Order: sequence, then C-alpha cells, then structure tokens
Amino acid sequence: MYFKARHATFLPLILFATSVVFAAGKPEVVIDPSGLSPEILKTVNDGISAVVRLADDQDGGEAERIRSRGRDAVISALATQGYFSPKVTLEVGEDVGGETWDIYIELGKVAKVASVENRFAGSIIGAQYAQRVASLKKNWGLPVDADFINARWSSSKSALLDGVMGRDFYLARMTHSQAVVNPETSTVNTVTEVDSGPAVTLGNIEVIGLRRVPESLVRRYIRYKPGDPYTQEQLDDWQQALQSTNFFRGAFVSLKTPEGSDVYNREQVELPVSVRVTEGPASSVAGSLGVDDISGIRIEGLYTKNVVWGLPVIMEAGAGADFKSQRAFLDFTLPPNYDGSRDSFGVMARHSDIQNEEVTRFGLGWKRKREFKLDPESRVDYESNWGVLVAYDSIKRENEARYSLPTVVGTWDFLRRDINDRYDPRDGNLIALGLGAGMTLNKQQTFGRVSLRVQKWWPVGKRDVFTLRAEAGQVVGSKNTPIPDDFGYRTGGARSIRGYRYNKFGRDTGNAVVGTRSLGVVGAQYMHYFDDRFGMSVFLDAGDAAPSFREMKIAVGYGVGAIVKTPAGPLSLDLAWGQRDRKLRLHFSLGVAF
Repeated sequence: MYFKARHATFLPLILFATSVVFAAGKPEVVIDPSGLSPEILKTVNDGISAVVRLADDQDGGEAERIRSRGRDAVISALATQGYFSPKVTLEVGEDVGGETWDIYIELGKVAKVASVENRFAGSIIGAQYAQRVASLKKNWGLPVDADFINARWSSSKSALLDGVMGRDFYLARMTHSQAVVNPETSTVNTVTEVDSGPAVTLGNIEVIGLRRVPESLVRRYIRYKPGDPYTQEQLDDWQQALQSTNFFRGAFVSLKTPEGSDVYNREQVELPVSVRVTEGPASSVAGSLGVDDISGIRIEGLYTKNVVWGLPVIMEAGAGADFKSQRAFLDFTLPPNYDGSRDSFGVMARHSDIQNEEVTRFGLGWKRKREFKLDPESRVDYESNWGVLVAYDSIKRENEARYSLPTVVGTWDFLRRDINDRYDPRDGNLIALGLGAGMTLNKQQTFGRVSLRVQKWWPVGKRDVFTLRAEAGQVVGSKNTPIPDDFGYRTGGARSIRGYRYNKFGRDTGNAVVGTRSLGVVGAQYMHYFDDRFGMSVFLDAGDAAPSFREMKIAVGYGVGAIVKTPAGPLSLDLAWGQRDRKLRLHFSLGVAF
C-alpha cells in the first residue's frame, strides 16, 4: 500500500507517513492527508493494512464486505486518537494496477474529557490514607479538558493502579473502568474504581532454590521485622541486591499471594516474603593482560570461591606482575552488615622497584567498605572505607643498606560523588578526604597523614567536557620518623603530572626517589568529541611532591591527547611536554581514577 497525494504540497508529509506497495490483486489505497498529522496518518495506515491484506483473490460479495471493514478500520483507528465522529468516505475505483480505494477523512472535533470519577474501595478509604487518595486523584493522568487519547487512557489507569499497589496494598486490583463517549458533543466521561484490598504487612521469609549457599546470607540482604509495612520499592531493592552478588545468578523477590477472595474482606493481612534464587557457580577463574606507559605489560590472575567451609564468605586468591612490581594476595569478604557495609580481611605479599627504591612487603589487613545514599532519589552517593594494616617492609635504596620497617597503620577515606556517569563523567563533582595514622612497631614512633582531592566536570555543547582537578596531602610527625613506602607522597606521570616519568617527584635519597611529606597537584583538561566514541583533548598539569609546601618547585606539563570511549571508561593516549625536563612523553591510561 502507498499513499498518493492529491496536491504536490502534501508530498513530504505522505513520504513521512509510509510508502508500501501491495502485491497484485490487493487494492491501491490512496488517503487524502488534508488536516491529518503524521501520527494520525500512521494510526490510520496501521488500522487499514490488516484489512487490505484480506482483499486478495476474493469474490465480489466478499470484496464488498472487506471494503466496509476497511472503512470501519479507519473509523476505529481514528477513535484511538480521540476522534469519535469523523466523516470517512471510501470510494472504489480502478486503474491499470487493479482496484483502488480513495479514502477521504474529515476529522471533526477531538473528544475532550468532560468528567473524571476515580473511586476507591478497600482499606485505602480509611482516614489514615485520605491524603494519599487525594494525591492519587490529583495526579490522575487524564484530567478534565484533556484530549481523550486511547494510549493515555490506558497509561493513566496503569499509573493509578501502580500508585496504589506500590505501597501498603500489594493485592490492589482495578475492578471497574469505563469511558462513556458522546459523539455529538465530542466529550468523554471516565470512571475508574480500584479495590486496594487489605493493608499488607511483611510476614516470615520463605527461600526457594538454595543448595550450597546458607539461608543466613539471604537474611543479611533482606532485613525487616515481621509486621513491617510492604513497599514494592523495598522488594525491588532486595532483589537487585541479591542479583548483584557473586552468590546468585538470578533472584526474584515477591510476596506470597493468599488463595481465595475472602482476603479482600479484611482490614489487614500479613503475607510471607517469597525469595526464589538461582545460585551462581561455586568458583571461577579469571585473568587479564594489560599494558600501560607506567609498568609496561601487566598480567593478573584471580580465583574466586563463593562459599567457604559452608559459610557465606567470598574467597579471592590472586597474583599479578609487571616490569616494576609483583604481588599476591588472599582475601575473604564477609556478608554485608546490617548497615550495608562489607568487611574483608586478608594477607598479601608485594615487591616493587620504582625510582631506584626496592620494597618487599608482607601484610595482614582488615577493611570495611560502605556505599550509601542519603536521598534515594538523588544522584549523590557516598563511599566510606575504614582499614587497618599490619605490615613488614624490607627496603633497599640505591647506594644505601637494606633496612626493615614494621608498622601498623589505620586509615579512613570518605568520598562524595555527584556525577552523571561513574565511568564517563560529563557533569558533576567529587570530593575525597583521606585520614591516616600509624606507628612503627620497633621504636613506637607515630605518624599521620591527611589528604584532599576534588574534581569538577562541566558539559560544553552537545559532547564536549571541561574538567578541573586538584589534590593536596600532608604527612605529620617527627622528621626522623620513618614512614611506610605508600604512606608518603610521590607524583608524576599519567593521572597526575603528565610530561614526566611515573613518580618522578618526591624526596631524593641518593639515586632513589621515595615518598615525601607534602603533595600539591592541579590539572585542567578540555575534551572535544567528534562523535559518541572518538575525541581529543588539550590539558595542563602542574604540581610537585616535596618535604614541605615551601620547598616545592612547581613542575608544569601540557599537551594534547586522543580519547576513545570504552565500557570501562575513556582510553586516553596523551602526548605531553614536561617543561622542567624539556622532553616529550607519551602516556596512556584506561578508566577514571576514582
């Protein structure tokens, strides 16, 4: 079928609507588009297409019946758009291709909603829910004087029922809906009735599908007291939490619906929480191969076991190596605490040789991580990390004797994140505060640290982004107190001051560069994207790491870069000029460092 314009001025509209030619034997349908919007044309076309497909190879009597059905299909299609008294003329003709249907439409007036009646039954009519009922009526999606569009009528009824079911009334149902049309006045009177049923509270939990995972793990995620009121949002959150763990491949959380209709005669009912799960694999092995300008080729392997000794504990054992460092670890992550935090503890061994400082470390540590929101509707989220590490470091610097440093260190890091996309931010900001305190175990010397990092993104135009970042840190304590390798500050390279070697700036000790007490870094970058994937950037970085802020000699680096967006974050290839060294350096990195 194709639409043929009566006047040349209608041609663009007709081409937008459709252009389909039917096989021989089917009529050519020509619709006069005068006064019809593209949406209405599409609705009419969809309505008559099914009828036209029946018109092939029919006898005369049947053909006449199908023509009548074609006209009726147009009228029905127009009714879904609010036109209940249109004038539709279908003229039958013939040309060299066979039979033609010329359809002329006079829309008339679009029907308006004349009255709205939203009725409620069940426990929701109680005085304690009066404000909620008033809100449901106020937010009804098809108010008086609105155009009566069938799709909007359906969506309004669904939204009304969802509004009742979403909280307290799990068993709510729509018992009556009616739209009475008066074609003569082009008005519609609507009536809906929702029976909320009884107020629903949460009963005992019933878990189905467990084989290896103990039920106590499910209860760690689904936390409530029997008798608490039901909300659909809470069920959805529990379901999402279970699905996001390594323990389960799938989870479905709902309430167990009672049998029989007598439940609707009650004021309140307690329903069991039904949890159906499909367990994930008992263990998994993963590996990765990477490369960057800091450490060269990097290879890592990870073994994960989801249930250990019959307990809901995740065990991870891994190892990794590159040209500058090697590490191995064994971690155990416990089920979430009742405040949503997660505890983990483990042992690790690490060796690194960076800037002529060789460090071998053995450590035993504990960490508690919590991610949360103060407002579920806000994009602002928070992350808190507590940690304690007992470590033994063996340190060898060039032209110096090897020495050992046993320490215990406690840390607290707090991050506030307000961005549109965690892996590809374009708008927003983040603020990270870090505090730490420690003591050497051999001489009981104490030390501490405070750091602050901020970054801000501004969208520019349709795709471009401008960002500013700054970072500062200070180690406190006696100058004669030795501090662990990773407790002091070094900087330089990708993600800090481009144009210089990785961790070039710090405290010079012989031919080695080691962690120092003060850090200050700022950076600015403008990213221009040619399309949704590829872009380029210009940037300026400056800063230093020194024994004190007064002793800093600010190093400046600037340059241009290429950007490719990936699911893990932007892949950046930067060519930077280090003003202090007067050298060009190439840096590349993947992801956003927060």
